[in-house]
Amino acid sequence: MKTFGGPVLFLDRSDINTDEIIPSKYLGETDKKVIKPYLLEDLKINGFNPQTDVAGKCVIITRDNFGCGAEKPQAAVALTVNSIYTVVSAGIAKNFRPAMQSNDILSIEMDRKSLADMFHTFGDKDTECKVVINDDGTAKVKLYAGSLSKSYPFQIGETDSPILEKENWGGYTTTNLKY
Repeated sequence: MKTFGGPVLFLDRSDINTDEIIPSKYLGETDKKVIKPYLLEDLKINGFNPQTDVAGKCVIITRDNFGCGAEKPQAAVALTVNSIYTVVSAGIAKNFRPAMQSNDILSIEMDRKSLADMFHTFGDKDTECKVVINDDGTAKVKLYAGSLSKSYPFQIGETDSPILEKENWGGYTTTNLKY
């Protein structure tokens, strides 16, 4: 059994594009640590403040088509430099998936009903995520907020299996589970 996770950043919107993940004006930076404070700087969601809401988060839970728009590998780099190694959504944009894979970001595809329940139940709470990969191949996302907890099963994608096999994968090293 493998477990990993950490604090959750809920982004209640579909079609978050690569320009919103990292603005184009930072693409010329050669030191990836320089782009760290600009993750999601241009993302507009009611009540979301990138200056205060991103720090310390390890998991993003969002709606559908995350990473759409122009092909920008730096958007995935901006996630990892901020210690975000897991994205839970109804789907990752086709052109963004290779950038996520090459930066060892696990994409967990969840059905829309489960995502709706996650947002309804946990979206307005300080929430921790624990992803559990069992030896028999079953997997689930467990969310915790205070005494409230709920599990959501998912299937591991073929392209994500190699990420989970890496002993030094960032998702394991950034784990800060409190339960």
